[in-house]
Amino acid sequence: MKTKVLMFAVLMGFTTLLMAQPKEKDEKKSFQGPNHEMRMDEERGPQGLNLTDAQKDAFKQSMLALQKQVQPLHNELGEAEAHQKTLVTADKPDLAAINKNIEKIGALKIEMAKLRVKHRLDMRAQLTEEQRLKFDVFKENMKRGRGQRGMMHNRHERME
Repeated sequence: MKTKVLMFAVLMGFTTLLMAQPKEKDEKKSFQGPNHEMRMDEERGPQGLNLTDAQKDAFKQSMLALQKQVQPLHNELGEAEAHQKTLVTADKPDLAAINKNIEKIGALKIEMAKLRVKHRLDMRAQLTEEQRLKFDVFKENMKRGRGQRGMMHNRHERME
């Protein structure tokens, strides 16, 4: 009798583990908007815009240029955030130094945001009117999805 109870408990444990696994491994790589037309392609951005080869090349070059500009800022931001931890956890924290570092972190984030907006506007300027509409809808849906990180991580639970 004890063997049957033990086997049942083990079987239930394995069943629970299997049910807890995500249904799709690539859920985070694609985005399905309300019309399910737009998907995110890691190399070319949103699919469904019917980009010409020239537009694809221009987007790729523009993205590479943006990454080259943002990477040093991102690295510096990481260093400033690490320094912030050091300042805050010191035995005798220096409030002036902490505030100065907070200003530096804010300035770096602002600079990165400005570069990203300029890049987005440059990309948008290369699109036709129909492509711009799809591009804007896609970007707005992505913003909403990122704003609800907790819900995005449990997306498979919401679908059930």
